[in-house]
Amino acid sequence: MRESTKAPVTARWLIFQLHWLLGITAGLVLAVMGVTGASMAFQDEIQVALVGHVGLVPGQQALAPAELMQRAVAEHGGKVVRLLVDHDPTVPARISFSSEEDEGRDTFLVDRGTGRILGPLPAGALFDTLNHLHRWMALPGNGNGFGRQITGFAAFSLIYFALSGLYMRWPRRPLNWRAWLALDGRKTGRNLYRELHAVIGGWVLIFYLTSALTGLWWSYDWYRGGLQSMLGGERVEKVKAKGKPSFDLAWQGFDRATAGSTYERVLMILPRKGAAVQFRALPYGARHNRADDLVSIDGATGKPLWVDRYATRRLGRTILTSMFEIHRGAFFGWPGRIVMFTTSLTMPLFTVTGLLLYLSRRRRKRAIPAEEESLAGQEAGDALVVYASQSGTAERLARRTAAMLGGARLVPMARLDPAELGQVRRAFFVVSTYGEGEAPDDCRVFVRRAMATPAAATGLDYAVLALGDREYPDFCAFGHSVDAWLHESGGRRLFDLIAMDGEDADAQRHWQQQLAMLGAHPEAPDWEPAAYQDWRLAGRERLNPGSVGEGVYRLLLEPVDPLMRREWRPGAIAEIMPRHDRAYVDEWLRQAGIAATEEERESLTTAILPLAEEADGELLTAFRPLAHREYSVASLAESGRVELLIRRHVFPDGRMGVASGFLTDALGEGVTVQLRVRDNPGFAGPEDAATPLILIGNGTGMAGLLAHLRERARTGGGKVWMIHGERNRAHDRLHAEELATLQARGVLTRLDQAWSRDAGEARYVQHLVERHGEAIVEWVEAGAVIMVCGSLAGMAPAVDAALRQALGDERLELLAAEGRYRRDIY
Repeated sequence: MRESTKAPVTARWLIFQLHWLLGITAGLVLAVMGVTGASMAFQDEIQVALVGHVGLVPGQQALAPAELMQRAVAEHGGKVVRLLVDHDPTVPARISFSSEEDEGRDTFLVDRGTGRILGPLPAGALFDTLNHLHRWMALPGNGNGFGRQITGFAAFSLIYFALSGLYMRWPRRPLNWRAWLALDGRKTGRNLYRELHAVIGGWVLIFYLTSALTGLWWSYDWYRGGLQSMLGGERVEKVKAKGKPSFDLAWQGFDRATAGSTYERVLMILPRKGAAVQFRALPYGARHNRADDLVSIDGATGKPLWVDRYATRRLGRTILTSMFEIHRGAFFGWPGRIVMFTTSLTMPLFTVTGLLLYLSRRRRKRAIPAEEESLAGQEAGDALVVYASQSGTAERLARRTAAMLGGARLVPMARLDPAELGQVRRAFFVVSTYGEGEAPDDCRVFVRRAMATPAAATGLDYAVLALGDREYPDFCAFGHSVDAWLHESGGRRLFDLIAMDGEDADAQRHWQQQLAMLGAHPEAPDWEPAAYQDWRLAGRERLNPGSVGEGVYRLLLEPVDPLMRREWRPGAIAEIMPRHDRAYVDEWLRQAGIAATEEERESLTTAILPLAEEADGELLTAFRPLAHREYSVASLAESGRVELLIRRHVFPDGRMGVASGFLTDALGEGVTVQLRVRDNPGFAGPEDAATPLILIGNGTGMAGLLAHLRERARTGGGKVWMIHGERNRAHDRLHAEELATLQARGVLTRLDQAWSRDAGEARYVQHLVERHGEAIVEWVEAGAVIMVCGSLAGMAPAVDAALRQALGDERLELLAAEGRYRRDIY
């Protein structure tokens, strides 16, 4: 039984799931509400500008409000529900008549001198539509329909978005303002979407909360009642009036109640039932439109029922009567209105970026079932593959890793028992970094409980593939934490941590190649095929004729297209697509009893061939392609050629390895090969040429060391010490003449070599490191960078152990963290 890989449910996971679920359901509604709200933010100013002024005839007096209303009613014939008059008589009055269709109102402009209706309010229909969209999505029933419930739900969702986003984004250094507010415009793609969503969300959080909490006032009666009970204890008790209101008596009562006070404008609101007429009078210099005095008059008698002056209100009452102005920001003056207008316009940004992030996440999740199939029916071996995934990428790569290792046991890190690390021989960790260098959500408990102390993992060989984003300052921080924890627990690195930037195909292929070097299926197809170019073989020579070991060949390749751009740094890797020898393909076809066309024969040279007895002649063109092979580049980009050192591999049955046989034997001079050069940041040289170098390697690892040595010869700079091992002094002195020349020029300061098949004490590279430990310490103290290139089996771990003996474990780890201990091992 394979262990379940389903991530455990945590509070953070639930919060995140609900966040995106609400985002894809309420996000569009909120986007509409944001845009329409912003469009209405300056409705009054826009309409005032459109209305303009109407000059009065010289000597003409403005009509009294009551007479103005009577003339307008006589012309229109409807029922007046509102009248707005300005202190300036040249500003047309606004009279609203009840609308029988939707229980709304139709507003018209009225000449203050004649009472003549001038026409409807400019842009009134447009703003009515925007208002209906904003409040209830313009759905049937208006305030009594289901649209009101939709917008109310969206307002609650906005509150949840703000609070859950704050929780999920809470940085490790909350007092660092840059962690909250700094927007990194250098990011691209998915990282840019996340940056915009999170950072700008932090900017507008308080304003969105204000909009949502005040917007609920119009959505739910119970919410409005609750706020009134909580804030309105000193509220004036309203007195109801019966009868039919009189325009004249109502205005006379208002004048008596306000004791002749003057106002910038007065709004009269007539009741649908009863005689209580409401007046909202705005004093001069008021900060916003709801900083007005409220007066209730018995329209049937002209008696004041109650007066509520803004200047005498307490805070709770002020908030209640200013809810609309708080909602649109005017309560805080012009700056508040501008900020609320701007933040409302950004609402679609979160809908769009949230949707893009969701789709990206879904694409990653959909890739996992294919990996699940690759593990079906495979038995678990002695290896463990552990993953910590936030968006699914690490899990997908972990499944591929397990399949390539022949069905290694796959375990999510959140469910890993640290005791298991002491019971397996090898463990491979594929871990993502989330947020600011943190573990994925479901692994945080594991980090807190299990990684607080070292595990009992003595004897464990491990490797780490760390996923991260180089645009963040804590690139792959969690992967490095896991690597350090495993090392402190007694584990031994199979090879150095591989840091994968986003969907970096180079890192994926490098991880795959390292697995192949450890005995995983070497002919597994590439996970992420490279974009290859055509290079031709320009020369090949054997460097160790007469050696007791297999031949080491120096290959020179040049691009077919002389104009092709070819740039790389010392330490670069050449990725080559190998091919089977045609003779081998013909023999395989013969044993399989299959007759193939010329086209099929050619396709089989680059395919993974099953056992001949298992071959299906009908599926020849469906075989998966061979995986690439990686080789250290010995030449510099300035040469225009790729120089490789390749040791031929021969199996006990006499058959040569696919790649080494192809490159050292089958590939004819002038024949093209598919090749791609990529930089290898983990084995790049120091930026400062004055930095001393200690180059350590064995066998064909000489290629990677030569590149740095040749770069130092080109630029000049600090001293260089090379420690290299091979089989026999007599036959395996690779590039002996060039090394001697560089020594004579003073480029190569010191050269120590070990010969494993010759008599002597220092037969291997690690013996030389042990012998010269004190000198290595001196070089390191002088600022030297240690660079190791060569075989993973034997040399690399032995040299690592010798360096730790000389420098101390903690110091070597510090050198690695500083980029002063770099390895390219295979």
